[in-house]
Amino acid sequence: MSGAIVPLIAAAVKKRREREEEDMSRYSNADLEGWEFKIVHSAFGKFSNPGAIRELCEQEAKAGWEMLEKFDNYRIRFKRRIEKRSMDQFLENDPYRIETRTAGVSVMLILGVTLLIAGILITLILANH
Repeated sequence: MSGAIVPLIAAAVKKRREREEEDMSRYSNADLEGWEFKIVHSAFGKFSNPGAIRELCEQEAKAGWEMLEKFDNYRIRFKRRIEKRSMDQFLENDPYRIETRTAGVSVMLILGVTLLIAGILITLILANH
């Protein structure tokens, strides 16, 4: 039963964040004219580091994206002129990405270290019994 609770909590948190982003992203028709917007997410709050923000902005600028605002250490909103889409085919990265590239690597690293520590603890516990 507890295994079913975790996905429900995760879904509720995701839905709350999406609603919050919608509320923080209100635009008039004039604001939208000729512009597109996106929010880039960091799974581990990497945007607390000014160097990480600078690096992200440099990467996004290659696709014509401009930083509009930092919501928190997990989310930054960008905008770009729709005319910039014509250059998308020449880019190395997906211009519509919404997650930082290192998020998957970080998750795997944390998971690996956690499993390693858990394995060591289990081995020590079993060796003492």
